[in-house]
Order: sequence, then structure tokens, then C-alpha cells
Amino acid sequence: MSDQNKIWLKNLYPGYFAMTMATGIISIALGLQGYLIISEVLLVLAILTWFVLTFLYTWRLIRFPKAVIENLTNPKTTFIFFTFVAATNICGILMFHKGFIQLAIACWIVSFLYWSTLMYFGFASLCFAHKDREVKVVHGGWLILIVGTQSLVLLGTKIAGELGEYASYMMVEIHMLWSLGMIFYAIFVTLFCYRIFFMNMESSDYSPLMWVVMGAAAISANAGSSLLLTDPVIPLLADLRPVVQLLSIMLWTWATWWIPLLVIIGLWKHVYNKVPLKYEPMQWSIVFPLGMYAVATYNLALSSEFKPLLYLSKGMLYVAVVVWAGLMLFLFKSLLTKK
Repeated sequence: MSDQNKIWLKNLYPGYFAMTMATGIISIALGLQGYLIISEVLLVLAILTWFVLTFLYTWRLIRFPKAVIENLTNPKTTFIFFTFVAATNICGILMFHKGFIQLAIACWIVSFLYWSTLMYFGFASLCFAHKDREVKVVHGGWLILIVGTQSLVLLGTKIAGELGEYASYMMVEIHMLWSLGMIFYAIFVTLFCYRIFFMNMESSDYSPLMWVVMGAAAISANAGSSLLLTDPVIPLLADLRPVVQLLSIMLWTWATWWIPLLVIIGLWKHVYNKVPLKYEPMQWSIVFPLGMYAVATYNLALSSEFKPLLYLSKGMLYVAVVVWAGLMLFLFKSLLTKK
């Protein structure tokens, strides 16, 4: 391996699975809106990127274990690894829709085991490796933890009905995960807002990862709607449905509130401050929230029986597709330029 390739692999962005997440969620959104052919194409592409990235990250772990450990123990990057959890669950949902039930269940199991390990490793790193003890370490990428957690809920609602007598166990589990995701969201978004509203911020601090704040709220709302659209199995969970409905609407509203502000921040950075717009891997963290918002809005329209939201869902889907296509072109251009 040449020195240039070694550097590229060693410095590989730990959150590239956001590309799989973005491609997969847009495939799902297109399927919901009836664009089946394009949805199938993106489905294949999402699965392909998952395998390619899994190979690359495994290769990186073997060749550069110290670099991986440094990313895992760094509070600024440790939570970005949860993109693997979300990407695997999105692929599991795609597999479920194609009738590969056992593969979907396998995706959930792998994701849950990875999530469980990374959850406590990440917080242990935050406790013991956070030497400066300052809130400036907080950024939007932290909320990928919530995205990964709620993705377990989304796939869990799909496979619960296939588990027979164990369906009730799964339903209890994913209700717990949904609640845990909201608790972490409340904590992280409070710290995030404190930083951006009351502390000095450089232009570089306003990164594409800020969109995860909106995406985490959107996926939490979508997970809640999915719980409402799934048989609760046991009476206790059925009694919680009004609470789930209320919180889902609140989370969707909060996600909606963030969109104009994030657009304003982007304009301030790239138009007012004239920061050049160029490709960077973390930009995939813009596409996934857009696609997830389209899906969340669609499912909220169904769970709340408020059909006008379907028009908003389709409009946001168009935006997500355009941004995805543009970013994919930037990616290919970047790869060709490097060569």
C-alpha cells in the first residue's frame, strides 16, 4: 500500500455510514410516495455502500487500530460511530420490505449488540477521556447517538410481528429504547443549544453535523408514529398511545422549527462569510435528516389521520433527492480530483 493510500485509510472519516443512511432513507421515502423504480435503484446502492464501508472500516481497524481507538476515545468523534447502527437498521428495513425477514432480524441483533457496546464505551470515554471538561466539545454529531437508538425502534416495529410469542418482549424493548432516545435527546440538545447560543463559535464550528439536531428529532417523531402504527400487543403499551402521539407531534414540530434556522446558518457561513462550499463527508449528515423528515411527516400524517401533511412530505422528499444527487456528484468529482 502506498503512503498516500495509507494516509487516506488512516484518516477515513468515522461517520461515512451516513451516506448509507441517507441513500437508504430516501429509498424508503420514494417507495412510500410511489416512485418504485428509483426506490429500487437507491435500495441496491444503499446495500452496496454498506458492504463497501464495512470492508473499509474493518480494513482500517486491522491496519490502524491506534487511529480507531483514538477516534473512539475522543469525545468529539466517539458518538459519530453510531452511524453504523443507524445504517445497519436502515438496511434491515430495506431487507424487510423485500421479504428478507431473517436478514432484517439479523440486522437488528447486530445493531443492538454494537449499540450496547458503543453506548457505554462512548460515555466512559466522556467521563475519563474528556480532559478539558468544557462544553465546547459538544456538537451536532453527538446526536447521532439518538439517531442510532431510534433506528432500533424503527426496525423493531417491523420485525416485532415476526417474533411470535416474543413479540411482546420486542414491543416493550423498543418502547424503552424510544424513551431512552428522547431522554438523551433532551440532555444533548440542551448542551448543544447552550453552546451555540451563549458561547463563542468559529465558522468551522457551524458544521453540517448541526443538521443532526433536526434529524434526531425527526427520527424520534417517526419512531413514535411507527409505534402508533404497530400493534402494541399488551394493554400497558396500548395505554401509552396518547402519550406517544403527543410527544411525536411535539418532536416533529421541534424538527420543523430547526429547518429555517439551519438554512440561515448555512447562508451566513457560505454567503455572508464567504466560506467556500466544497465536498466533505459530514455533509451526508444533511441529507439523512431531510429524508427522515419526509418519512416522519408521511407517517405522522397516517398516525394522526391528518392528510395535508402528505404534501409537505412529498415536497421535502424532492429537496432531499436534489441534495443527495448534488452531493453524490461532488463525491465523484472529489474522487476523480484525488486521482
